[in-house]
Order: sequence, then C-alpha cells, then structure tokens
Amino acid sequence: MKLIGLAADHAGFELKEYVKRWLAAKGLNCKDFGTDSDASVDYPDYAHPLASAVEAGECYPGIAICGSGNGISMTLNKHQGIRAALCWNEEIARLARLHNDANVLVMPGRFVDTAEADKILTAFFAADFEGGRHQRRVDKIPCK
Repeated sequence: MKLIGLAADHAGFELKEYVKRWLAAKGLNCKDFGTDSDASVDYPDYAHPLASAVEAGECYPGIAICGSGNGISMTLNKHQGIRAALCWNEEIARLARLHNDANVLVMPGRFVDTAEADKILTAFFAADFEGGRHQRRVDKIPCK
C-alpha cells in the first residue's frame, strides 16, 4: 500500500495525531502534510498539498480533518482527481468507498471522538469500490 496522506487544520490536529497512531498500529505508513500543532491555521494550506499528492499517486488514500470537516472537504474537492467524503459514522465511511470510490476520508474533528474515528477508519479501509452502476456515476463527477 502507498503512503497514506494526512492533513488537518488546528481543529483537526488532535484527531490527526490519533489517526497517525491508529495507522502505525495497523502497520500502515503515512505522510503528514500538517498542521503540527493546535495553533490557528488555514485548512487550504494543508488540503491542497494532500490533494496534489493523491492526484499524483504519491499517497493513497488521504485522510483530512478540520473542525466541521466541511472546509477541508470543499477545498479537497476543488481538485478534479479528488473524491473527498465527509464521514461522521462508519456506515457513511463504508458507503463512501463502496458507492463513491472516495479517495480521501474527511472527518469532523470537533464532532468525532477517537472511538467513533476508530469505527470510521476501520469501515473505510475495509470497503472496496463496487464499480458497476456506481462507476458510471463516478465517471461523471469531474467537470469537463
């Protein structure tokens, strides 16, 4: 498996650090695009480098976290090759992979505790894209 890309702003920093430990415990390597503290920062400064690395095939998948998950998700999805899915429970994370072939998992750092994050991460990594009728829909996502 490639390096898993991580990015967060200040509101997602604590959960990002948990995710790093979770990945390490599973024997998975990651590239941390920051931030490196809970000092106030702007989420696009971390989202864009993560998105570029996923698009370039340097990282797969990506995991991103900000306070609500919305800002970082919106930023990531400006990139044509990114399908960032905002997930706040395990079923949404599973469906993001199964139906949408999400290549970046986004979590809302202020609304997901580590117990829920564990379920979300487990579901996301366990699911594989189903293809079929979903492939037709995914193919229509990029703006041409």
